[in-house]
Amino acid sequence: MNSNENTNQLANENTGKISFAVGIAGILLCVVGYLKDPEQFIHSYLVAYMFWVTICLGALFFTLMHHLTGAVWSTVLRHILDAIMSTIPLMAILWIPIGFGIHDLYHWSHASAVAHDALLQAKAPYLNTTFFVVRTLIYFIIWSFLSIKLIKLSRSAVTHADLDRMRKVSAIGTVLFALTFSFAMFDWLMSLDPHWYSTIYGVYLFGGAYLNAFVIIVLIVFLLKKSNILDGIVTEEHYQDLGKFMFGFIVFWAYISASQYFLIWYGNIPEETIWYKHRWVGSWKTVSLTLVFVGFVLPFIILMFRSVKRNLTFLTAISLLIFAAHYLDMFWNVMPGVQHHGAHFSWMDISTFLAISGIVFGFIWRSLVNHPIYPSKDPFIQKSIAFKNF
Repeated sequence: MNSNENTNQLANENTGKISFAVGIAGILLCVVGYLKDPEQFIHSYLVAYMFWVTICLGALFFTLMHHLTGAVWSTVLRHILDAIMSTIPLMAILWIPIGFGIHDLYHWSHASAVAHDALLQAKAPYLNTTFFVVRTLIYFIIWSFLSIKLIKLSRSAVTHADLDRMRKVSAIGTVLFALTFSFAMFDWLMSLDPHWYSTIYGVYLFGGAYLNAFVIIVLIVFLLKKSNILDGIVTEEHYQDLGKFMFGFIVFWAYISASQYFLIWYGNIPEETIWYKHRWVGSWKTVSLTLVFVGFVLPFIILMFRSVKRNLTFLTAISLLIFAAHYLDMFWNVMPGVQHHGAHFSWMDISTFLAISGIVFGFIWRSLVNHPIYPSKDPFIQKSIAFKNF
């Protein structure tokens, strides 16, 4: 089946419409939530937003690595990556509620708080509302430029020279991505507690972002395969490589998480340990232990088996588990700052997740509908289709 036939068949699917409908319903619930409790709403919104923006950025980094290394096996997946990272400009728009909610989210944004806190006064040249918004604008300009440029080149690539141009953009883009991603995570999440700091916090969040880029690809491939799309194009050989990357970055995410924890535990500096203490109070202890089990132990054990990685149904099931762990990870990072005595899930956590998920996935699916599903004219496409694991 050629790419045009794939697109025509995909256009008849209702997945995109359903996704947008879920998103609109979620938005209506968000309006009610904001009117009822603005502080709870904006924290729930930040959790859902960080869940998706990290996934989209993970897809951008996967694309950068694909071009920079000249990978062949993932060529068949390139347009799926294009569709995911095409939502980065949308994520810039979806950040606007966070901009308006700065005072409900960030303690350092209050002049009265800064006036009575020597540490916040020392950090004020960096942690101030104007510079915070300017930095965010810079991040999205860089990410949007990289995604739009690579998507444009990807959809027109037919020669080795075209691939070389994408490799050159990716070489510069990798450096820019590393810097901007780390600083964005410092700004949006770490500064929720401005007295706490960790030099590897950005790396820890990058591990989760990159891991879930592979997860979203698996879920999209599963939906396409349900419609008999990509049959004979994406095979169990590609599933296995996706599974291997998932397995590897589960370990990487857990390693960085553990490294951060044990270094802080060993140092035993109160301004560092308090961050973990907040996550070990009351029901937060249960959330922390659940995150370890669901985010690492269970998927680690399951993905050790080759047969699981080569079975799309099993791989999709474990992907959904990792997806849930990623949301819990974002919840675990954001909510202890406002829920000091224990974790409390709100209906606004659901409404904000539905709103952002529906809109973002709807845009991803629309991109898949409007463009070829795989790069049929790429010089390496036949090698990618015929790829084998040995």
